[in-house]
Amino acid sequence: MNNTLQIIKIGGKLINDPEELDRLLTAFDRIKGPKILIHGGGRKATQLSKQMGLEVKMIEGRRITDADTLEVAVMVYAGLINKNIVAQLQSKGTNAIGLTGADGNIIQAHKRPVKTIDYGYVGDIDHVDGDSIYRLTEAGFCPVFCAISHDQQGQLLNTNADTIASVVAQSLADRYDVSLKFCFEYDGVLHSIDDPTDTIDSITEDLFDSMKEDGTINAGMIPKLSNGMDALRGGVREVAICGIENLLHLDNATILSL
Repeated sequence: MNNTLQIIKIGGKLINDPEELDRLLTAFDRIKGPKILIHGGGRKATQLSKQMGLEVKMIEGRRITDADTLEVAVMVYAGLINKNIVAQLQSKGTNAIGLTGADGNIIQAHKRPVKTIDYGYVGDIDHVDGDSIYRLTEAGFCPVFCAISHDQQGQLLNTNADTIASVVAQSLADRYDVSLKFCFEYDGVLHSIDDPTDTIDSITEDLFDSMKEDGTINAGMIPKLSNGMDALRGGVREVAICGIENLLHLDNATILSL
Protein backbone atom coordinates (compact mmCIF):
# COMPACT_ATOMS: atom_id res chain seq x y z
CA MET A 1 0.00 0.00 0.00
CA ASN A 2 1.28 3.45 -0.95
CA ASN A 3 0.72 5.66 2.08
CA THR A 4 2.17 8.77 0.43
CA LEU A 5 -0.34 11.37 -0.74
CA GLN A 6 0.81 13.93 -3.29
CA ILE A 7 -1.12 17.22 -3.22
CA ILE A 8 -0.30 19.59 -6.05
CA LYS A 9 -1.55 23.17 -6.19
CA ILE A 10 -1.21 24.78 -9.61
CA GLY A 11 -1.56 28.39 -10.59
CA GLY A 12 0.05 31.31 -12.32
CA LYS A 13 0.68 31.28 -16.05
CA LEU A 14 0.45 27.49 -16.20
CA ILE A 15 -3.35 27.57 -16.16
CA ASN A 16 -3.66 30.15 -18.95
CA ASP A 17 -1.13 28.56 -21.33
CA PRO A 18 -2.70 25.46 -23.00
CA GLU A 19 0.67 23.90 -23.85
CA GLU A 20 2.10 24.43 -20.36
CA LEU A 21 -1.11 23.17 -18.75
CA ASP A 22 -0.98 20.03 -20.88
CA ARG A 23 2.67 19.51 -19.92
CA LEU A 24 1.81 19.92 -16.26
CA LEU A 25 -1.17 17.56 -16.36
CA THR A 26 0.92 14.97 -18.21
CA ALA A 27 3.48 15.12 -15.40
CA PHE A 28 0.72 14.99 -12.78
CA ASP A 29 -0.79 11.91 -14.44
CA ARG A 30 2.55 10.12 -13.96
CA ILE A 31 2.41 10.52 -10.17
CA LYS A 32 1.74 7.10 -8.69
CA GLY A 33 -0.59 6.48 -5.78
CA PRO A 34 -3.18 8.78 -4.18
CA LYS A 35 -3.08 12.37 -5.41
CA ILE A 36 -5.07 15.57 -5.31
CA LEU A 37 -4.95 18.59 -7.59
CA ILE A 38 -5.94 22.08 -6.42
CA HIS A 39 -6.08 25.01 -8.80
CA GLY A 40 -6.56 28.72 -8.82
CA GLY A 41 -7.33 30.72 -11.91
CA GLY A 42 -7.08 34.30 -10.79
CA ARG A 43 -5.50 35.55 -14.00
CA LYS A 44 -8.35 34.14 -16.08
CA ALA A 45 -10.87 35.65 -13.65
CA THR A 46 -9.07 38.99 -13.89
CA GLN A 47 -9.13 38.83 -17.69
CA LEU A 48 -12.86 38.05 -17.80
CA SER A 49 -13.65 40.70 -15.19
CA LYS A 50 -11.90 43.35 -17.28
CA GLN A 51 -13.74 42.21 -20.40
CA MET A 52 -16.99 42.66 -18.48
CA GLY A 53 -15.96 46.12 -17.28
CA LEU A 54 -15.59 45.08 -13.65
CA GLU A 55 -12.91 46.69 -11.48
CA VAL A 56 -10.27 44.26 -10.20
CA LYS A 57 -8.97 44.97 -6.69
CA MET A 58 -6.09 43.06 -5.07
CA ILE A 59 -4.40 43.51 -1.68
CA GLU A 60 -1.18 41.53 -0.99
CA GLY A 61 -2.12 39.02 -3.66
CA ARG A 62 -5.65 38.52 -2.32
CA ARG A 63 -8.69 39.38 -4.42
CA ILE A 64 -11.43 41.71 -3.20
CA THR A 65 -14.63 39.87 -4.14
CA ASP A 66 -17.87 41.82 -4.52
CA ALA A 67 -21.07 40.12 -5.74
CA ASP A 68 -20.27 40.52 -9.44
CA THR A 69 -16.67 39.35 -8.98
CA LEU A 70 -17.91 36.29 -7.09
CA GLU A 71 -20.10 35.33 -10.05
CA VAL A 72 -17.07 35.58 -12.33
CA ALA A 73 -14.94 33.54 -9.91
CA VAL A 74 -17.51 30.74 -9.69
CA MET A 75 -17.93 30.63 -13.47
CA VAL A 76 -14.19 30.58 -14.11
CA TYR A 77 -12.92 28.45 -11.22
CA ALA A 78 -15.71 25.92 -10.69
CA GLY A 79 -16.82 25.85 -14.33
CA LEU A 80 -14.44 26.60 -17.16
CA ILE A 81 -11.07 25.81 -15.55
CA ASN A 82 -12.12 22.96 -13.27
CA LYS A 83 -14.01 20.98 -15.88
CA ASN A 84 -11.34 21.57 -18.51
CA ILE A 85 -8.71 20.15 -16.15
CA VAL A 86 -10.91 17.18 -15.22
CA ALA A 87 -11.57 16.36 -18.88
CA GLN A 88 -7.88 16.57 -19.76
CA LEU A 89 -6.90 14.34 -16.84
CA GLN A 90 -9.52 11.79 -17.86
CA SER A 91 -8.00 11.73 -21.35
CA LYS A 92 -4.62 10.88 -19.83
CA GLY A 93 -5.94 8.09 -17.60
CA THR A 94 -6.37 9.87 -14.26
CA ASN A 95 -9.87 9.32 -12.88
CA ALA A 96 -10.43 12.92 -11.80
CA ILE A 97 -13.51 14.33 -10.09
CA GLY A 98 -14.02 18.12 -9.99
CA LEU A 99 -15.14 19.66 -6.72
CA THR A 100 -15.95 22.91 -4.97
CA GLY A 101 -16.02 23.09 -1.19
CA ALA A 102 -19.82 22.86 -1.34
CA ASP A 103 -19.76 19.43 -2.99
CA GLY A 104 -20.19 16.83 -0.28
CA ASN A 105 -20.00 19.68 2.26
CA ILE A 106 -16.24 19.10 2.17
CA ILE A 107 -14.91 22.64 2.76
CA GLN A 108 -16.93 24.82 5.12
CA ALA A 109 -16.10 28.49 5.55
CA HIS A 110 -17.45 31.81 6.76
CA LYS A 111 -17.43 35.21 5.11
CA ARG A 112 -14.35 37.08 6.26
CA PRO A 113 -15.31 39.71 8.88
CA VAL A 114 -14.80 43.34 7.90
CA LYS A 115 -11.91 44.88 9.83
CA THR A 116 -9.56 47.39 8.21
CA ILE A 117 -10.32 45.83 4.80
CA ASP A 118 -13.63 44.57 3.40
CA TYR A 119 -12.70 41.56 1.27
CA GLY A 120 -16.30 40.98 0.24
CA TYR A 121 -17.39 37.41 -0.45
CA VAL A 122 -14.11 35.86 0.58
CA GLY A 123 -14.25 32.73 2.70
CA ASP A 124 -12.08 31.86 5.69
CA ILE A 125 -12.10 28.11 6.19
CA ASP A 126 -13.67 26.60 9.32
CA HIS A 127 -13.53 22.89 8.56
CA VAL A 128 -12.36 20.39 5.96
CA ASP A 129 -13.96 16.94 5.88
CA GLY A 130 -10.83 14.87 5.53
CA ASP A 131 -12.83 11.63 5.94
CA SER A 132 -14.79 12.30 2.74
CA ILE A 133 -11.65 13.21 0.79
CA TYR A 134 -9.96 10.07 2.10
CA ARG A 135 -12.85 7.91 0.90
CA LEU A 136 -12.55 9.43 -2.57
CA THR A 137 -8.79 8.89 -2.84
CA GLU A 138 -9.01 5.34 -1.46
CA ALA A 139 -11.74 4.58 -4.01
CA GLY A 140 -9.31 5.52 -6.77
CA PHE A 141 -10.59 9.01 -7.55
CA CYS A 142 -8.35 12.05 -7.94
CA PRO A 143 -10.15 15.05 -6.41
CA VAL A 144 -9.63 18.31 -8.29
CA PHE A 145 -10.56 21.24 -6.07
CA CYS A 146 -11.15 24.78 -7.29
CA ALA A 147 -10.92 27.91 -5.12
CA ILE A 148 -14.58 28.02 -4.06
CA SER A 149 -15.91 27.15 -0.58
CA HIS A 150 -19.34 27.66 1.04
CA ASP A 151 -20.89 28.77 4.34
CA GLN A 152 -23.58 26.03 4.75
CA GLN A 153 -26.20 28.79 4.39
CA GLY A 154 -26.34 28.70 0.60
CA GLN A 155 -23.56 31.22 0.01
CA LEU A 156 -20.57 30.35 -2.15
CA LEU A 157 -17.31 32.06 -1.19
CA ASN A 158 -14.07 32.82 -3.01
CA THR A 159 -11.21 31.25 -1.07
CA ASN A 160 -7.50 31.49 -1.79
CA ALA A 161 -6.40 28.29 -3.57
CA ASP A 162 -3.12 28.20 -1.63
CA THR A 163 -5.15 28.18 1.59
CA ILE A 164 -7.35 25.37 0.32
CA ALA A 165 -4.23 23.36 -0.56
CA SER A 166 -2.82 23.88 2.92
CA VAL A 167 -5.96 22.98 4.87
CA VAL A 168 -6.75 19.96 2.68
CA ALA A 169 -3.19 18.72 3.20
CA GLN A 170 -3.50 19.18 6.96
CA SER A 171 -6.87 17.37 7.05
CA LEU A 172 -5.19 14.26 5.63
CA ALA A 173 -1.89 14.39 7.52
CA ASP A 174 -3.06 11.77 10.04
CA ARG A 175 -4.04 9.36 7.26
CA TYR A 176 -1.18 9.79 4.79
CA ASP A 177 2.43 10.84 4.56
CA VAL A 178 1.53 14.10 2.82
CA SER A 179 3.71 15.98 0.33
CA LEU A 180 2.40 19.39 -0.72
CA LYS A 181 3.83 21.15 -3.77
CA PHE A 182 2.88 24.62 -4.99
CA CYS A 183 3.64 24.43 -8.72
CA PHE A 184 3.92 27.46 -10.98
CA GLU A 185 5.95 28.82 -13.91
CA TYR A 186 9.30 29.10 -12.08
CA ASP A 187 11.49 26.43 -10.48
CA GLY A 188 10.98 27.96 -7.03
CA VAL A 189 10.99 31.22 -5.10
CA LEU A 190 13.30 33.71 -6.79
CA HIS A 191 15.96 35.90 -5.23
CA SER A 192 14.96 38.47 -7.85
CA ILE A 193 12.18 38.54 -10.41
CA ASP A 194 14.77 39.83 -12.87
CA ASP A 195 16.55 36.45 -12.87
CA PRO A 196 14.08 33.53 -13.21
CA THR A 197 16.93 31.00 -12.91
CA ASP A 198 18.14 32.21 -9.49
CA THR A 199 15.95 30.24 -7.09
CA ILE A 200 16.19 30.03 -3.31
CA ASP A 201 16.96 26.47 -2.20
CA SER A 202 15.20 26.63 1.17
CA ILE A 203 13.16 29.06 3.25
CA THR A 204 12.65 28.89 6.99
CA GLU A 205 9.96 30.74 8.91
CA ASP A 206 12.48 33.36 10.10
CA LEU A 207 13.79 33.91 6.58
CA PHE A 208 10.22 34.25 5.31
CA ASP A 209 9.56 37.04 7.81
CA SER A 210 12.71 38.91 6.85
CA MET A 211 11.98 38.54 3.13
CA LYS A 212 8.56 40.09 3.63
CA GLU A 213 10.09 43.01 5.49
CA ASP A 214 12.76 43.77 2.89
CA GLY A 215 10.40 43.30 -0.07
CA THR A 216 12.18 40.28 -1.57
CA ILE A 217 8.79 38.60 -1.79
CA ASN A 218 5.40 40.24 -2.16
CA ALA A 219 1.96 39.93 -3.75
CA GLY A 220 0.90 36.34 -4.53
CA MET A 221 4.02 34.69 -3.08
CA ILE A 222 3.17 35.85 0.45
CA PRO A 223 -0.03 33.75 0.87
CA LYS A 224 1.71 30.83 -0.85
CA LEU A 225 4.58 30.75 1.65
CA SER A 226 2.36 31.58 4.60
CA ASN A 227 0.05 28.67 3.80
CA GLY A 228 3.04 26.42 3.25
CA MET A 229 4.32 27.17 6.74
CA ASP A 230 0.83 26.53 8.15
CA ALA A 231 0.82 23.13 6.44
CA LEU A 232 4.13 22.16 8.07
CA ARG A 233 2.81 23.21 11.47
CA GLY A 234 -0.28 21.10 10.77
CA GLY A 235 1.64 17.87 10.27
CA VAL A 236 2.36 17.88 6.53
CA ARG A 237 5.69 16.13 5.96
CA GLU A 238 7.00 18.07 2.97
CA VAL A 239 6.20 21.44 1.39
CA ALA A 240 7.89 22.81 -1.71
CA ILE A 241 7.52 25.60 -4.26
CA CYS A 242 8.47 24.20 -7.66
CA GLY A 243 8.08 24.06 -11.42
CA ILE A 244 6.64 21.31 -13.59
CA GLU A 245 9.95 19.44 -13.85
CA ASN A 246 9.97 18.89 -10.09
CA LEU A 247 6.55 17.32 -9.62
CA LEU A 248 8.13 13.88 -9.50
CA HIS A 249 11.58 14.67 -8.10
CA LEU A 250 12.52 17.77 -6.11
CA ASP A 251 15.91 18.29 -7.74
CA ASN A 252 15.61 22.06 -8.15
CA ALA A 253 12.95 23.66 -5.97
CA THR A 254 12.41 25.76 -2.86
CA ILE A 255 11.89 23.59 0.23
CA LEU A 256 10.07 25.10 3.20
CA SER A 257 10.93 24.37 6.82
CA LEU A 258 9.96 25.73 10.23
